[in-house]
Amino acid sequence: MSDALTYLDHAASTPMRPEAIAAMLPFLADHPGNPSGAHAAARVAKTALEEARETVAEVLGARPEEIVFTGSGTEADNLAVKGGARAARRTDGLDGVVTTAFEHKGVLAAAHRLEREGFRVEEAAITPAGRVDVDDLAARLDDRTALVSVMGVNNELGTVQPLGAVATAVRERAPRARLHTDAVQAVPWVDVATLAAGFDLIAISGHKFGGPKGVGALVVRRGIGLDAEIEGGGQERGVRAGTVNVAGAVALATALRLTHDRRADETARIALLRDRLQAGLLAAVPDAFVNGDTAHRTAGHLHLGFPGVESETLLVLLDQEGLCAAAGSSCSSGATEISHVLASMGMDRGRALASVRLSLGYASTDADVDRALALIPGVVARLRAPARV
Repeated sequence: MSDALTYLDHAASTPMRPEAIAAMLPFLADHPGNPSGAHAAARVAKTALEEARETVAEVLGARPEEIVFTGSGTEADNLAVKGGARAARRTDGLDGVVTTAFEHKGVLAAAHRLEREGFRVEEAAITPAGRVDVDDLAARLDDRTALVSVMGVNNELGTVQPLGAVATAVRERAPRARLHTDAVQAVPWVDVATLAAGFDLIAISGHKFGGPKGVGALVVRRGIGLDAEIEGGGQERGVRAGTVNVAGAVALATALRLTHDRRADETARIALLRDRLQAGLLAAVPDAFVNGDTAHRTAGHLHLGFPGVESETLLVLLDQEGLCAAAGSSCSSGATEISHVLASMGMDRGRALASVRLSLGYASTDADVDRALALIPGVVARLRAPARV
């Protein structure tokens, strides 16, 4: 990261790991082959692609033939949700889709598309602490449920979801349903192979853990049918046509392996930084509040609010000072709307509009926390100061 920036938005995107850049460069500069070809240059690309597939499979607890490379986490989610549900309806006559109210828009938009196609789509409730209500989800399942989608870690709050309990409920009440998890936010913080052990479809995205943008992957367990979203030359088991981004896949696999191998040390260090940042801000702004279940959140997430301050204005001023963060709200059609994640928790509008997400990652340092503690309380105080006439 540039020395001029204090980057506290790792949940949105991470800087690439140097090792991932190094692994990627030869396939941008020196190896032009298409892995679908038959000549020597193609074989170099094919070998690299399959080695990347093996790495991704090993880390995610899958077989190499169960890994499908995609162009993003959103594409992986769309392929899993729409492709899985459509295949279940086509082969088994199933028509139910159950997800949660605070999924990433890539999942919710896909589910809403299915609803327009005649599927019965329901969204399970979220607790005020920011975790899926498993009992409510279970009550929505039946023997015609085609697909269930529950994210592994919420992207705004960082709350880790009880996927084991979800899997148990689904296997008991909807045994023919396909189970999907958006694990995009989970990879840096938890062992996805363990967290999502009972799931059929697992989506990840390279840029969330030090890999490049524009490449993702989807675990598709053996025996799980999908209807393709992109059709063409039959690449990636026939469910994701198009020449695979070899350089991106190699870099994703490299970053994934490093993230997995270094996770214990990195999460311990980052948790200390996050806790120091939280303690310092709560001390400096005594009425500040923390959102979400702090006992079940990742090491890198701090979602908090400052009463009397609009997060969008706060973030603009912080950006002007070189601090990058994100809000729990977005601006739509000229009116500020609260985040659907915070709304799903039943959070009141004022609290939601005052909330921001400060997210750390493997590249975060003590200096980042020092700068944030030196800057944020003063900006909050300035925004709260009475306007001079």
